[in-house]
Amino acid sequence: MGERDDLVDVWGRIRTLVLNNNVRVEVSEALGLSFVKIRALRRLLARPLTMRELAAELVTDKPYVTQIVDNLEEMGLLTRSISAEDRRRRIVTLTEPGRVAAERAEEILNRPPAALAALRPEDLAALNRILGALPSD
Repeated sequence: MGERDDLVDVWGRIRTLVLNNNVRVEVSEALGLSFVKIRALRRLLARPLTMRELAAELVTDKPYVTQIVDNLEEMGLLTRSISAEDRRRRIVTLTEPGRVAAERAEEILNRPPAALAALRPEDLAALNRILGALPSD
């Protein structure tokens, strides 16, 4: 097997490990929300955002973010208020149930796949060393 074949093989294994994890489905089922709504809640964990900032964070347009926020607000997971600095801006903030849901999503999404957890400690350390040597652009 040549160097190029090894490269393709390694990338295929990494891709399969990540994509076959189905963590998006798991978190959506656990919270009863679409993944885009979960992404919105997770973005709001750090701090309240304006509707414009949330649209940028989700890489989507403002009308779609309005639909997402409307739905999450109806569910009691966030609130929308008028900015004190600029009355044209709306600030989106998690409620306590929204914070709990976002933290649960983080817990599920940050849990390593079973295949990684099954590695021997020395193999896991070697993989960590190798991946740590890759540029993180």
